[in-house]
Amino acid sequence: MSNVVSLQRPATMVGGLQTFTGEGDRRRLTGAALKAVLRLVEAWDGTNAEGAALLGVSESTWDRIKSGRWDGVLSQDQLTRASALIGVFKGLHLLFADDMADRWPRLVNRGPIFDRMTPIQAMIDGGIPRMLETRQYIDGLRGGL
Repeated sequence: MSNVVSLQRPATMVGGLQTFTGEGDRRRLTGAALKAVLRLVEAWDGTNAEGAALLGVSESTWDRIKSGRWDGVLSQDQLTRASALIGVFKGLHLLFADDMADRWPRLVNRGPIFDRMTPIQAMIDGGIPRMLETRQYIDGLRGGL
């Protein structure tokens, strides 16, 4: 009998959390993630450049995604971006019962993580960490986390 403890976990799960590391999981999740991100960028009146930057793809790839001509698989980072954006979108719709949910990301914000930028610009400039902070900020405003 060995005293060695296995620290290995399934490639796609760490402590019960989705990690997006497995190719099969990423392939399975890509379609739904893209559909959601396309819809939220449209709801936020985002430009092609903003949509591409938020998802972490080139503008030409964004154009192919929008037209349904892209058959790739999102990377772990891109799925993390999509997840954070979907969380922000959902949180805003739980926080606001009117069109403010879709207008808020385009409004200049004096909140501590936005530095007088719009949340969209702050998330583009700050990448994944700022997207996650924005999601936590929204959850905090609505009394969530």
